[in-house]
Amino acid sequence: MSLTDKAIEQIRELIRTGALPPGSKLPPEPELAAQLGLSRNLAREAVKALAVARVLEVRRGDGTYVTSLQPSLLLEGLGGAVELLQGDSAALQDLMEVRRLLEPVATALAATRISDEQLAEVKRHLDAMREAREDVEQLNAHDAAFHRAVVSATGNESLLTLLEGISGRTLRARIWRGLVDTQAAGRTLAEHEAIFTALSTRDAALSQAAALLHVSNTEQWLREHLRNTDPAAPSARLSRTA
Repeated sequence: MSLTDKAIEQIRELIRTGALPPGSKLPPEPELAAQLGLSRNLAREAVKALAVARVLEVRRGDGTYVTSLQPSLLLEGLGGAVELLQGDSAALQDLMEVRRLLEPVATALAATRISDEQLAEVKRHLDAMREAREDVEQLNAHDAAFHRAVVSATGNESLLTLLEGISGRTLRARIWRGLVDTQAAGRTLAEHEAIFTALSTRDAALSQAAALLHVSNTEQWLREHLRNTDPAAPSARLSRTA
């Protein structure tokens, strides 16, 4: 480990042990450096790195604070990283594989916890998707909201943040554009309807199976589409692939 990494780890340890709980203010830089046995420069670099990671928040004229440490905040950068991978077909397939591993299990869990109000929200977005049909922008927006509503019903914020991050807004838009172009959107809408129907019966096994079928079909569609795309024409791939 570099000296900066060690300094970062020391501050993390203070946060982990509760010596610096969420919302607390860090001591002034000279005091923090002395407390940790660091140079002021190392303490400053460690604070900067933890601020980038959203663990710390630097408030100008006020000081540096530990953030809420909520998963939605700490994992916020995942979505941005996924957006940067849009031109890498292997990375996109890896992300779809991760989604296939997580989302069906999350849907099964949601089936055991979903409230009537949450189920109504899922249905609202399903109805909006039916109405949109060939409007890629609306299909994309309500598709994302549909899956968010499902995973939100688990009550697991970390799971929700992870799945939202790996799905990626741009990737979803590419998928819907491709599905509409190949007239496969109707089948995909039917898969969403099957997920809703399973959730409405609170059947965990059926919900997991419906979600697995949906994600697996999308993953297979993406693999075939990427395989049929000319790697020498990346701009075409970005506009036409799923």
